[in-house]
Amino acid sequence: MRPAVTDRPSRRRRLFAGSGLALALGGGLLACSTVAGAAPGPVAPDVSVTNVSVAPSRHQAPPMAASEPTRLVVPAAGVDTSPVLRLGLDAEGGLQVPSVDRAGQAGWYTGGVTPGEKGPAVLVAHYDTAKGPALLRDVAKVRAGDLIEVGRADGSTAVFEVRAIEQVDKRDFPTNKVYGKTDRPELRLITCGGPIEDGHRTDNIILFADLVQ
Repeated sequence: MRPAVTDRPSRRRRLFAGSGLALALGGGLLACSTVAGAAPGPVAPDVSVTNVSVAPSRHQAPPMAASEPTRLVVPAAGVDTSPVLRLGLDAEGGLQVPSVDRAGQAGWYTGGVTPGEKGPAVLVAHYDTAKGPALLRDVAKVRAGDLIEVGRADGSTAVFEVRAIEQVDKRDFPTNKVYGKTDRPELRLITCGGPIEDGHRTDNIILFADLVQ
């Protein structure tokens, strides 16, 4: 695993880092590189979800103070994992991902806000790796309206409600939609999907969620 960013970026640095992803990768190939090398076949079933978007919840919560994530719970996908890894940018300017030997954990992009703060917090987890199914192997079970809970270092829990689910070709990754400024606390949980080509999954699956508690 490459070294993660260990300091807390300023607002200016966070905005620059998000823009850097688009410049470095042309808005694609984000979130996770699931299979190292050309695998002989899928290590988990190819996954496809139906893109959906619903109106924001009427029960949106106010922003929380900054506090780093420590636990991720996605009941619909059978996810309950801790700790949450700290992820920055790699040498090529792309978003780091959890290493293969930590595929059962999620990572938080330290170049953005912490979950619960105003703005888009970004978490990343593997769907599978060369070693088999990983943390988000059941991502296809998640539906709009489902909850995502993020435990935080200050002892609080940020509860988000899934508002939209998108599966996109990594070459057409919606960088601005994922990393762009928002006027409320939001969460993006990103993993991989689609078929394997040249040892890697072709798509990203993105869960967009709003803070409700």
